Amino acid sequence: MRQNHYSTKQLENPPQRRQKVAFKIPLWRISCNVLTTFCLLGLTAASGPQMKTKEVTLRIGIVQRFGEQPTAKLKLEPSKGDRLKLKFNTGNQTQTLVTENPVLLETVMQTLPQPAVNEVVVLGTYRTYETAADTAKNWRAQGIQVEVAQPDRWQVWAKRDVYNTPLLRRLLLQSLLAGEKKLVSLETKILTQVPRISWVVNGKRYSQNNLEISTGKNLIRVNQGEKPEQGRLYAGGMTLQPNAYGSYTLVNEVPLETYLRGVVPYEIGTTAPKAAMEAQAILARTYVLRNLRRFEIDNYQLCADTHCQVYYGLNGVAPTTDRAIAATRGMVLTYNNQLVDALYSSTTGGVTASFSDVWNGEDRPYLRPVVDAAINIWDLSRQNLADEKNFQKFITLDKGFNESEWDLFRWRKETSLEDITKGLQKFLRVKNSPYSKFKTIEQMEIVKRSPSGRILELAVKTDIGTFTLHKDEVRSAFFAPRSTLFYLQALNKGQPGLWGYAFVGGGLGHGVGLSQTGAQNLAKLGWSNPKILQFYYPGTQIKILSQEIEF
Repeated sequence: MRQNHYSTKQLENPPQRRQKVAFKIPLWRISCNVLTTFCLLGLTAASGPQMKTKEVTLRIGIVQRFGEQPTAKLKLEPSKGDRLKLKFNTGNQTQTLVTENPVLLETVMQTLPQPAVNEVVVLGTYRTYETAADTAKNWRAQGIQVEVAQPDRWQVWAKRDVYNTPLLRRLLLQSLLAGEKKLVSLETKILTQVPRISWVVNGKRYSQNNLEISTGKNLIRVNQGEKPEQGRLYAGGMTLQPNAYGSYTLVNEVPLETYLRGVVPYEIGTTAPKAAMEAQAILARTYVLRNLRRFEIDNYQLCADTHCQVYYGLNGVAPTTDRAIAATRGMVLTYNNQLVDALYSSTTGGVTASFSDVWNGEDRPYLRPVVDAAINIWDLSRQNLADEKNFQKFITLDKGFNESEWDLFRWRKETSLEDITKGLQKFLRVKNSPYSKFKTIEQMEIVKRSPSGRILELAVKTDIGTFTLHKDEVRSAFFAPRSTLFYLQALNKGQPGLWGYAFVGGGLGHGVGLSQTGAQNLAKLGWSNPKILQFYYPGTQIKILSQEIEF
């Protein structure tokens, strides 16, 4: 997963955690499933050890919360000479409309006969899916049934079909608050209107909650803006369906290898060296197959932005990236015959991070600190970056690394206490923290670093007490840092007292796994894609998907 993609992207919504027990499922026994709608590679009865591949079909949420804004519109268009086919249910009948014209989906607010109550017990709010998923695992261990949601930020909810009455929700809330779970809250909304989707075909207006869209050529252009050039072309079919937040999601049903054509150009670029493109294609394929249940609550698998992998359909396809995808067809990255947590980021700042440097949960043996350089610049075994002096010395180095020529390899950002205070208060309000009521910051201090130099604990002393930010919370709480690889410098700007802080650091993103910038440099040095992947994920192997790989 990646978040905060920029020109070369960064994966920040990493993949779903696995428990230690791995389930070995022969791929020939995995068939198309109505709930997850995917088919993994299959064997025919006569194929024996030779695999006959069957294309994986993915469900990608390309417009996740359509209808939240009363004026929201979506235009769907067929390609030239083709027609749109719209299929929906009216009562007990299925109705099908066919048109060669564009169809405009519009939001209509429908007034309810009487107000409706929509509420959920929120057990926590988080920056990334990884943190939410690990927290959900801990709640389940305590006997609380939960689900992971993403109304805006990632959240863990008490499972709605279990805690399905006001009494059950309030009993749960009281029990948790009595047990010192102070960040738990009950979110209640009184609805007087709900969005409905409406469209016109052949002069007649229709409005249904579920809509299937297909074309003869399996190509559909989707436009969310007013200008034609803002439209994006997608392969496969589409479904417009309700989600868990009272709005709708437009889901693209697309074959895996076609999906990669809309990912690789936007993740690594179309001019990257061949080996770097191939490494990116292998990682993107591995990532999506490991994360098929990320949006289970909304009945699709992955999103199309930086919370997953950037996917913009066929607009950006290029011969270079197509060749990289074709050359690696079916290849995934594995560790002990299991799909790896295929995390990557734009840049590491000179050293990669362990999984637990950023998120809670078990470390992955193949995700560990690696100095991001083709030559020996820094010995982590002798100069551990958990030591503040070592870290500040390391962050002054800017030559000889794979990313040295990149603008954000090293950075400095000065921020006033006023701006820091506003950002922190907003962050704490979202988390439902009692510290959100603080008025002034007296001091900030980095308390603990990991061996890769990432901040594990940052203490903030305020007028109402001291609280601690942990790991990836640090980037959510402040606007300034582009990563958690930084140190703080108090500033007074020639005035008495504290004016603010300088954030001095390196890298962009979480820094776990492959650096897209670094991989391109290694490819220019002549490294092959297996060598690049082995560098960033020690002990891993590239394999063709088969019945031996554990999911």
